[in-house]
Amino acid sequence: MIVKKHHRFIAAPALTGILIIAVVMAGRYYPVAKVPIKIGVLHSLTGTMAVSEKPLVDAVRLAVEEINEQGGLLGQTVEMVVADGKSDPELFAEEAQRLIEKEQVSVLFGCWTSACRKAVKPVVEKHRHLLFYPMQYEGMEQSANILYTGSAPNQQIVPGTRWAMHKFGQRVYLVGSDYVFPRTANIIIGDLVNASGGKVLGERYLPLGSVEVEAIVENIAREKPDVVLNTLNGDSNAAFFSVLAKAGLSTLPLISFSVDEGGMQAWNGGQLTRHYGVWSYFQSLPGEDNYRFVTAYRARFGADRVIGDPVEAAYVGVKLWAQAVRDVNSSETVRVDSSLMRQSIRSPSGIAAVDADTRHLWKMMRVGKARPDGQFDQVFASGAPLRPSPWPDYRSRDEWRVLLDRGRP
Repeated sequence: MIVKKHHRFIAAPALTGILIIAVVMAGRYYPVAKVPIKIGVLHSLTGTMAVSEKPLVDAVRLAVEEINEQGGLLGQTVEMVVADGKSDPELFAEEAQRLIEKEQVSVLFGCWTSACRKAVKPVVEKHRHLLFYPMQYEGMEQSANILYTGSAPNQQIVPGTRWAMHKFGQRVYLVGSDYVFPRTANIIIGDLVNASGGKVLGERYLPLGSVEVEAIVENIAREKPDVVLNTLNGDSNAAFFSVLAKAGLSTLPLISFSVDEGGMQAWNGGQLTRHYGVWSYFQSLPGEDNYRFVTAYRARFGADRVIGDPVEAAYVGVKLWAQAVRDVNSSETVRVDSSLMRQSIRSPSGIAAVDADTRHLWKMMRVGKARPDGQFDQVFASGAPLRPSPWPDYRSRDEWRVLLDRGRP
């Protein structure tokens, strides 16, 4: 509807989350709905990844509600359109296509596993759309249509492995889920171990969702490694932690790269007394910004809820996007993306700043020891935020490509 400049506008109450503008023409009152800005939220609400991913939907919801309570964006409310990827990469791609084409969302927030991200990547690239990806991951990627708000390998995998070997020893055992992130992460880890004169005693993988961990634990018991580096994802971790404890290995140092506070609580990771996580954020961090975030999240979703790094990264992604929308006075993807490359905000984990060269965030690296309640006590941290490097910079990109080709199963 086009309204001529001589017509008079007055405010009217909002209905069902939609801003109403009243247009008075010739003495008559015509309400005109101002359509919300729709955002797509694509995570697993069912399947093996549901425990990990549901809290990320809540994080996006909290950020959206805070934005709307402050008046929305551009005089419009923000509306979430949530889709269930069901822990299936093919379905993630289908749902991303639907959200963009049929729902006409302005942006996507979603994915956990790298398999799902890689399935969605060509969809957002085809449509010149924008995905915010909140997970630490294996790197070796940079897309003009993805903003990576989780840690790059030089902010988690690389320094976490070095810390573990310095702390516990150089005889290492690798356990992971059988998909791209664990296999690529373990190529990086194996390269580091070999370069330092250490030894990988074993490398075992399980299909996502598998609980057949007994043979792996038996092999770990025989090999007697100094430390186990764990890249299992999803609820396979529950079986792994339980069988380790039953086998009398609860004091064996275990470093989990993909288990945050929610997973530690749900899968009883604290039953292992030398269990560590490597992240950029812990719920237990001090500071007013984190206190406000934790208080708001738990007030909204339950006092017993725990918050991990991916939850914080999902929340921060929405806030960065909203700030970029305000800066360019538009929710148009191309304009927002250009503005994103200049954004930084105060976040629960510190200053969240976008690195325009890599489309990742500067991040702290922290090591935390797991507690029985699912929380972490920080035992180590980098001295300052680390500049992201999707391809760890102690090798060239061509060298990494050769190494990845050689290590590909």
